[in-house]
Amino acid sequence: LVNKTPRYLNSFLRQIAARMSAGPRGAGLGLKLLAGAGALAFGLKEATYTVEGGQRAVVFNRIGGMQMDTVLSEGLHFRIPWIQYPIIYDIRARPRKISSLTGSKDLQMVNISLRVLSRPLASNLPALYQQLGKDYDERVLPSIVNEVLKSVVAKFNASQLITQRAQVSLLIRRELFERARDFNIILDDVAITELSFSREYTAAVEAKQVAQQEAQRAQFYVEKAKQDQRHKIIQAEGEAEAAKMLGQALTKNPGYLKLRKIRAAQNIAKTVAQSQNKVYLNADSLVLNLQDKDNFNMLLGN
Repeated sequence: LVNKTPRYLNSFLRQIAARMSAGPRGAGLGLKLLAGAGALAFGLKEATYTVEGGQRAVVFNRIGGMQMDTVLSEGLHFRIPWIQYPIIYDIRARPRKISSLTGSKDLQMVNISLRVLSRPLASNLPALYQQLGKDYDERVLPSIVNEVLKSVVAKFNASQLITQRAQVSLLIRRELFERARDFNIILDDVAITELSFSREYTAAVEAKQVAQQEAQRAQFYVEKAKQDQRHKIIQAEGEAEAAKMLGQALTKNPGYLKLRKIRAAQNIAKTVAQSQNKVYLNADSLVLNLQDKDNFNMLLGN
């Protein structure tokens, strides 16, 4: 049909041209036909409109005003030219980033940014157009976002905004959803994309963290020194107890010292025997008097 249309149009134009060349009477009839065809084409064009996918349309009547009960979906629609005209809305969610500078509970300035996905409430588009027009997001979102951010951020200290970020985001989302509903706007998602503080506060936080790390390091050294001190005390107590027991053993049995010397000499002799280097030791090096017959016999294991 599309390919045949130019052929029909050419035939129609040739007929009009033939009538116009037939004389004044034929020319007048041809002009009337041409004017009628043009008016018909223009009327058809003005009487129809298309609502694309992801869109909705509301109809304004110059006589009766906004048709509050009419929301048109996708497709081809008809209207009365010059009387009715459509206002088309995109009802798909659109992202928008909004930033705000506000104060925390402890009077610290906070720069916070939100990413908001918003769309109009399709069933209430006539009321939305009456109240806010087509640029509803420009009129409403910045003001209600700033209002909610100031209200929520003022409930938290600066440090809590960092440590309790999930809770802060949840409160902001909940309050924004409720406020947007009052204006026939649906928010599909709200997320904090940026949260920063003044340079002075950031420097103070960094200095505090460094001080905490230094304090932890100093505490570690103190604990280590205490552990070393306790270890030395235990070692000294053990050595004192050993010396006490040695003294008691020597008092009860004078031969105990001689036995200790023999064991020491045996250990020295064993070490020297296993060494590849030849070493010559005298009796003094062995801390043992070999001229003592008892010592000599005990050293030989007799």
